[in-house]
Amino acid sequence: MYGRNKIKETVHACIVRFFTAALFPAAVLFCSGCGGKTKDSFEELPVSEAPRDSAETPDVDSALAENADSGSGEDEPEGGNDTAATVFVYVCGAVNAPGVYELAAGARVFEAVALAGGMTEEASAESVNQARSVTDGEQIYVPTADEAKAQGTGVGENTVTEGTDKKININTAGKEELMTLTGIGEAKAQSILDYREEHGSFGSIEELMQIEGIKEGVFNKIKQDIMI
Repeated sequence: MYGRNKIKETVHACIVRFFTAALFPAAVLFCSGCGGKTKDSFEELPVSEAPRDSAETPDVDSALAENADSGSGEDEPEGGNDTAATVFVYVCGAVNAPGVYELAAGARVFEAVALAGGMTEEASAESVNQARSVTDGEQIYVPTADEAKAQGTGVGENTVTEGTDKKININTAGKEELMTLTGIGEAKAQSILDYREEHGSFGSIEELMQIEGIKEGVFNKIKQDIMI
């Protein structure tokens, strides 16, 4: 009896070892295949993008375009330049307030004279064409009656002095007219008047150099603009 049981146990152990040796590699291969397939499946799964809420994330390009359209004209002026063109003229001579004045383009001489306080009692009104239009940068000189008589001017002939187009008579010119000469300020103009009052009329334009402060340098600048 004991011998039979021993044989059965031995046979049973052999069977177990056989099936174990036969089935174990298959089980390993099966598990490996499942694992690889599972890994590949996970790797192939696409990651879905989260849907964007169009209300919360507006189109940036569209927003920029709308802002550009709405703000394109903010800095533009509502209207053009309404300021009228103006001119500047120098009014001097026999007027109450000589000086530089600003007038509207197309203004007349009489308007410029009015801004300068009007003519003095000594002015020769008929020597000035007061209906003439003024031009920018011009000088309007109103002579006295004595100046107009000495120079024999007619209406409008002694109104404008521009550059060297009209020479100034140093024997008859007033202070303001003398001050229009290059290098002759108020002090030198007064010196000319004082010299003329003390010594009488100039015998030549070169005699100006006898006056203190008017030497050859100043004289050379004005000699083309003066006369006696």
